[in-house]
Amino acid sequence: MLLAALGARIRSHREARGWTRGYLAQRAGISLRFLADVEHGVGNLSVQRLSEICQALGVSLGTMTAWLGEAPGAGKIALVGLRGAGKSTIGSELARALGWAFVEVDALVEDSAGMRLGDLFESLGAGRYRELEREVLTAVLATPTPTVLATGGSVVTATETWDALRRAAKTVWLKASPESHISRVGAQGDFRPTMGRANALAELKDILLTRSPLYAQAALTVDTEGRTVQEAVDAIQRG
Repeated sequence: MLLAALGARIRSHREARGWTRGYLAQRAGISLRFLADVEHGVGNLSVQRLSEICQALGVSLGTMTAWLGEAPGAGKIALVGLRGAGKSTIGSELARALGWAFVEVDALVEDSAGMRLGDLFESLGAGRYRELEREVLTAVLATPTPTVLATGGSVVTATETWDALRRAAKTVWLKASPESHISRVGAQGDFRPTMGRANALAELKDILLTRSPLYAQAALTVDTEGRTVQEAVDAIQRG
């Protein structure tokens, strides 16, 4: 399982750079057949060979091997933060780098409810959302599949769910300024944080001020200000 997870990670880094397997093999000074075996998790990979592959990719050995000890079994990383923190974008790239699955908790809630979140809150209320959120999180955390989770922005306010999440997963707060949160969701075409609200920024600052002590309970905090997606992914892996 460790070799398979490591091979998937090497392949993910290679593909992220748009490199062919042959090109990476040439840069690392190894045979194409050997690299293929490594990426399929069946190569007899020594530390020296792994170091050569990491050097060719421009990735540190520590970054490449981070989290591997948790991969076979119940490895879970849960990203938390307000909307616009980058949980979906960073989470999907982190999952690719680790060779893990990626899930968005709110998408699972919508599937379970059979309706969009807006309709769920309007027709069934926040209480029902919390019940479904707890149910889907419990189900995901109980699976043996190593998974990166992008959680809903308010999960930290549900005390029992937040406590359970911190016990079962490595929690990571993706931190950003209120201005960045609003700018990012607007760039994605999501104007819910500002639509019909004259003081949207002030309201968001109040929400972040209230939730920051809860977000800070996460095992790791990664400030995404001025960082690219890859830099944030690397910071999580190093943490």
